Amino acid sequence: MLSVLDSPTLRARVSPLSVAFYHNLGEFNEHGRRTELIRGIVVEKTSKSPLHSSIATRLYRLILGQLPEGYSAWKEEPLTLRDSEPEPDVSVVKTDWSAHDHGHPTTAALVIEVAVTTPEDDRALAEIYAEAGVGEYWVVLPKERAIEVFRQPEGLAYREVRRYEFADELACSTVPGVKVVLADLFAGISA
Repeated sequence: MLSVLDSPTLRARVSPLSVAFYHNLGEFNEHGRRTELIRGIVVEKTSKSPLHSSIATRLYRLILGQLPEGYSAWKEEPLTLRDSEPEPDVSVVKTDWSAHDHGHPTTAALVIEVAVTTPEDDRALAEIYAEAGVGEYWVVLPKERAIEVFRQPEGLAYREVRRYEFADELACSTVPGVKVVLADLFAGISA
């Protein structure tokens, strides 16, 4: 059965919000839940499981300790894109504090989403990240002990998609010196 939101005729009547209008809405929706803007639609953020929080924090700390001069790591902070304002679990941006004091970054060298319950949703975000010129996008799959890596953005897609497994080491192609040994990241997690 199709959800009402999957109906093409209803979807054609959706009135999208601009990023500027979204900024005026406030941090929480009317139910007190956090939101983000995806393709002009306000979407409630999903709750985070302990596994999600643990993996996101491990990645943030690991990457923070490996960053070269001129880059900064952000955890759950907005990126202001053309018609979206996602809050990825981790992002690495070129540091430009004078610009970031007055607006969120508009792209990133690396964006990471941890996908415990929503891998298809996180894969679908590759389109908006590619469009924004995000150099590399990782979808981390803790239950599978794997990371899907999207590289070489072009238009609305990435030209290269590769999956790294538990025994692999992943070196970021867009941020020098950043690497993850998957066995260390997923230590103690059963597949």
